[in-house]
Formats: sequence, structure tokens, C-alpha cells
Amino acid sequence: MHHTLLKLTKAAALASVFAFAASAFADDGTILPFEAPAEPNAIPLGTGGVKDQPASESWFRQWGEPMVRNVSTATLTPYLPDPAKANGTAVIVAPGGGYRWLSINNEGWKIAKALNERGVAAFVLKYRLIPTPPTLEGLKESMTSMFSAMTPKPGEPAAQKPRPPAWDLSNQLTDAEAAYALIVKNAKEWGIDTDRIGMMGFSAGAGLTMHCTLKSEKMKLAFIAPIYGGMGAVEVPKNAPPMFTAIAADDFLFKGEFGVVKSWFDAGKPVELHLYQDGGHGFGMGYPGHPTYYWFEPFTHWLDHNGFLKAKDAK
Repeated sequence: MHHTLLKLTKAAALASVFAFAASAFADDGTILPFEAPAEPNAIPLGTGGVKDQPASESWFRQWGEPMVRNVSTATLTPYLPDPAKANGTAVIVAPGGGYRWLSINNEGWKIAKALNERGVAAFVLKYRLIPTPPTLEGLKESMTSMFSAMTPKPGEPAAQKPRPPAWDLSNQLTDAEAAYALIVKNAKEWGIDTDRIGMMGFSAGAGLTMHCTLKSEKMKLAFIAPIYGGMGAVEVPKNAPPMFTAIAADDFLFKGEFGVVKSWFDAGKPVELHLYQDGGHGFGMGYPGHPTYYWFEPFTHWLDHNGFLKAKDAK
């Protein structure tokens, strides 16, 4: 199944790339409809639906990137590396989108394929989301409202902006725990060492990664990488794993805070921070012309330094 799944994953990735390239491209932030791509390797996690969901799952594009919203059925899509490169390490990848949509290519599929090149198995988590209005216009209004509540006004110090609301992440936590359990169950078949399963996320996905680290009793994460997530202080568990984090100084979530890093440091846990001069929010794998374009290489160096890129027999 390992080789078959790898071939199917590559075929699906190529199909999605061709479909994306053939569509109209808008780079001005316009929200455009997007036909749902085939996801032949997406494995339903069986974690239930979403209460009061007004619409079925749908896709759109913004900044040229495909996004999915109104996810009511959580799935996990495996991306397995070439067996000749595989090192036994696995990462659950959680895209962001304010828990209302998922930037599933920029913060999911692209990340998974980059991890595969380093011999790491990646699993893109399409977790359940907060419902958004059925129409694209309604979605746009929902986005505007959410970001205006979080972004400082001109001349307003970022530190004075109140923190975003603490959302109920019980659905998302359940989805992540089910993803972790599925990886453990299939570890032998997928060539994974169960002592080397980590999690990384972006924006809201970073928040989910941290939530799993702080709250889950079912996930034993070997490492975490919350990328441009909230930076506030937390209470660090005794068994907290090593953490890598990266964020841009002009990100509205930064606010000059280093609380989460200091929390890890004060708890005596390994931590590495990369603060970039600029790059904004949502840079994913990075965009040319910004310092954040280079964050992934330091991340892989960090993985290597902590022994996660060295080949090891899977259990």
C-alpha cells in the first residue's frame, strides 16, 4: 500500500496543480470560486459533523491559493516520502484560516511535499471548521469582521489591541487526536517511528498545535512547530516537547510578545525562535523578496539537530 499510496499522492498533486494553473489567477485578494479538487487519498477520520452548519463544504481562491471552508467531515491525507529517503519521522500538518477556512495548499500540501523531500512523512489535517455563510459575499464579510477585530488601526500600538477570542476547539482537538491515532495504527505500514511523530501548524493551525500540546492526553508529540501563531505566555506541561517557532515582526499576531518562547525557556524545554523583519501573516512556504522566504531551511536544520532527520528503523 505504501508504494501505491505514494503514486496516487503524486498523481493527485499533479492533477491539482494543473487544475490550479488552468484557472484564472487573481493576486489582489479577490475571493473567487474554485472547483473542489479530487482528494483520492483523503482518509475520513470519523469524528462527527459540525452543529448548526448552514452549508456544505466548498472551495474558493484568494491570492491565487485554493482554500476550503465549511468543513464538516475531518480527513487526513498522507504524503509519504520516497522509501529511499524515508527516515521514520512524521508530521501532522495543520493549515490555518481563523478556524473558518483552511489555506490548504499554501499551509498544507506545499509543506507536506517539502517535508517529503527531507525524508519526513507528512499528514495534512483537514479539520472541522466554524461555519461561514453559504455565499462568497457572506464569507468576505465574515473575513473582514474577523480581521478588523484583530488588526490594529492606523496609529494604534499593536500591543494595545485585545487578544482574539478564545474559540472552542473541542472539534479540532478531537480531529487532531484521531489523526494521531490513525498514524500510530498504520505506523508499520507507513514506515513511521511512533516516537518521532510531531505536529506543525500555521496561524490557527499553530493555535491548534499549541492546544494539542497543552490539552491532549492522547497525543505524545515528539516536537512541535507553531508557525506565526499567538505568542502569549502559556503554562508548559512537564512532558512538553521541543518547539520551533517563526513569525514576522509585522505580523498582527506578534505584538512584540515573546511569552510562549519565554514559557518554554523558563520550563527548561528546548526552544528555537526565528523572528523575521517583515513578511506579514500567512507566508506559508514563503514568498520571494521577504526574509520569511527562507524559514523552512532553518526548520529542517533544527529537525536535524534534534535527530529527526537521521534515518532510523521504524517500529
